[in-house]
Amino acid sequence: MSTQSETSTQTDTEPFEESVLPEGWELVVGLEVHAELATETKMFSPAKNEFGGEPNTNIHPVCLGLPGTLPVVNKKAVELSIRVGLALGCTIQRCIWARKNYFYPDMPKDYQISQYDQPLNVDGRLDLPSGSSVGIERAHMEEDTGKSTHIGTSGRIHDAGYSLVDYNRAGVPLIEIVSRPDIRGPEQAKEYVDELRSILVTIGASDGKMEEGSLRVDANVSVRPVGSDELRTRCEVKNVNSLRSLGRAITYEAQRHVDLYNAGDSPRLETRHWDEEDGRTRSGRSKEDAEDYRYFADPDLVPIEPSKEWIDEIRAALPALPRDRRNALLARNADPHAAAMAVARDLDRLALDAIDAGADVDSVLKHVANNLAVDGAETLDPAAFAELVKMETGGALTATQAKQVLAEMVEKGGEPARIAQSHGFEAMDTGELESLVDQVIADNPEEWERFVGGDDKARQKMQGFFTGQIMKATKGQADGKIVNQLLMAKAKS
Repeated sequence: MSTQSETSTQTDTEPFEESVLPEGWELVVGLEVHAELATETKMFSPAKNEFGGEPNTNIHPVCLGLPGTLPVVNKKAVELSIRVGLALGCTIQRCIWARKNYFYPDMPKDYQISQYDQPLNVDGRLDLPSGSSVGIERAHMEEDTGKSTHIGTSGRIHDAGYSLVDYNRAGVPLIEIVSRPDIRGPEQAKEYVDELRSILVTIGASDGKMEEGSLRVDANVSVRPVGSDELRTRCEVKNVNSLRSLGRAITYEAQRHVDLYNAGDSPRLETRHWDEEDGRTRSGRSKEDAEDYRYFADPDLVPIEPSKEWIDEIRAALPALPRDRRNALLARNADPHAAAMAVARDLDRLALDAIDAGADVDSVLKHVANNLAVDGAETLDPAAFAELVKMETGGALTATQAKQVLAEMVEKGGEPARIAQSHGFEAMDTGELESLVDQVIADNPEEWERFVGGDDKARQKMQGFFTGQIMKATKGQADGKIVNQLLMAKAKS
């Protein structure tokens, strides 16, 4: 479904400023995200919903479209779809199954069971960590297709010697989340998909593994003059399977449109494919003529009308969403970027517990960002973590020493004070440290002259030099903050 057939709602929210185009041009993007739902069986049959099986082993007469078979709706898939709708602030409504008719080898029935004019979830919104917001047009249920592998030089059907079809994926339950054309740049597009994927994983609706194809993105890209509210001809870049590729594909396609307009030409309505190796999109099929999918209500499936009680039950069981988890840290005066990173690493609960135990917010989140991106970090005892941070901020441990103690705590557990004692870590006497600073200055007069008389860039470079010399001399036991304070004081004297 076109994501640019509706009026953009970006003006209703804080603008997302991201310039990747020549002056005078604005990028307009709407995304269609297809997420496989985390059910045990397929949407309409008892065949396994499982990635990585031998080709054509997770199949059933229903998903093969054999004569005389009838579909039965997977209730769990509907429940997971309602979870998605609630997490995105959608209205949950009575929905109808529709047949989308087209011929393709990996669609064995020659039609796909989907939803058309009456989808399950409509009119939602996704707030992003950056502060911008993207409208959600709809989030509807459907079944996935099989997978064709074209054997040839390019992997495309036009030059293939033959093709192989695997129906393991045919009939896997999907939810397609269609945004409004509110996205204004590739970084915002990546942030949108990343936040959406985080929500899907958090609520247990999907595993979100783009590398396995369980989450795929189509990007509808167009451009327009700055200040215009026109929705110009779009091109749909199909099945992008990584955030990096999504950003590159949008940037390339937008610039291609600008170049066409500047040359007195214009893009044509078509699907295109992203070529990762060449860093460009390539033409797929034209969409200049309206596609006649001949949608009609599926006669084998009754409408679904979720009861208010069922919706409320699903709502009550939803876990805290990434936005709410970030807000819990922000309420404790955390830096927004640091809070987002803690949630992304699923270490926000550890951070909150340590902060609530009296540890400094910034120091906790600094360790989360720099020292806890390791296996086992989630098992760290919050009270012990808080004690370590207190030792560091209180001057009992330097930053280098605290990092070493923390690494051992993650690997083996234990109390930070005992670990520090076993390594012989003690805070250096300030007088002893000052004497050492004086000696290093005396040994490096030219560097000290550049530190004292240089510009900010030179001073920063020389500060790093002197701090490094002192850390080397003290085997990492000097407190870097105190060293920098002493250097600055001596430079002013």
